[in-house]
Amino acid sequence: MRRLSLPLLLAASAASLLMPARLAADLVWTPQDGWKVEGGVLAEFTGEQGRNALDLMNKARAAEETRGAKSALKLYTNVQKKYPNSIFAPEAIYRAGRIQQQRQELYKAFETYQQLVSRYPNSDKFTQVIGEQYRIASELFAGKRVRLWGWLPGFKNRERALEYYETIVRTAPYSDYAPLSLMNASRGYKQIGETEAAIDALDRMINTYPRSVLTPDAYLKIAETHASLVDGPLYDQASTKHAVTYYEDYMILFPGDAGMVQAESGLAKMKTVLAQSKLTIADYYYKHRKNYKAARVFYNEAITVYPDSDVAKQARAKLVDVDAKLEGQAAAAAGQPAPKAAEPQKKKRFWIF
Repeated sequence: MRRLSLPLLLAASAASLLMPARLAADLVWTPQDGWKVEGGVLAEFTGEQGRNALDLMNKARAAEETRGAKSALKLYTNVQKKYPNSIFAPEAIYRAGRIQQQRQELYKAFETYQQLVSRYPNSDKFTQVIGEQYRIASELFAGKRVRLWGWLPGFKNRERALEYYETIVRTAPYSDYAPLSLMNASRGYKQIGETEAAIDALDRMINTYPRSVLTPDAYLKIAETHASLVDGPLYDQASTKHAVTYYEDYMILFPGDAGMVQAESGLAKMKTVLAQSKLTIADYYYKHRKNYKAARVFYNEAITVYPDSDVAKQARAKLVDVDAKLEGQAAAAAGQPAPKAAEPQKKKRFWIF
């Protein structure tokens, strides 16, 4: 065997650095020639295993084209199991997932696609496969029934759709499908009564994708979800305060958004409930505890929460009585007579002679 001289080897190495070869090969299929490996340095080094994998791929595609779905699935499965490191493995998994999806075996299709994106994250079909997974999750969420063994209708399973949405977010957090999945997951959690999970999904949406076109809607939805947990002025107001915060954030961050009227209405309702809560506490201290200082604090808080509301008007009117009581207590403590309450002015009468 003739050996290359050292200068020639150095020259060849320099040329390869200046003009790097395309490492990735393309897998192309045509009805006339079947599957072909084109381009890239890998195209010339398929070897015996590559030829065996290619033969299986051609047989699988032929079966697929003649509607032999079961045979094609079996052959594609053999390719990915026997030749997992070949260029054919990702394509075999993708084709298998497509067949399962067409047969409405949606659970199997999603899991097959998941094998592809987990094992071969650099595949050129990564984004396409995530899109198919999102489609499957959305179909299940809409109530589509899967088919078992390709023909037997199964039950509706919206909970499985929520699991799939979460899987998409974990697998492809920077894809366009991640924020969509979080928004849909939130809606699904709310429908099945898992409100805290719905809030968590929206919170992740807001914090992870602050520049998404869906973020304004996420702010509005999380405010409305917190508002749905409010039981009224007599109960804990944590959800009310959260709703007020998100409504206000939405109105500040997205002043031109289409949901502004909706946000203003929601904010007014929540502020009214919060102000009524302060008023209720103030009335309790005034009537039952005779603690006029505490009553005054809460009446003032009711006014501060929503100054232009009817609740604030009631609080201002009651503050007049509270101030009179406090003056009376102060006078009594100093040994002075309590100041008389101001008498209402009598209306003037006009006599007609």
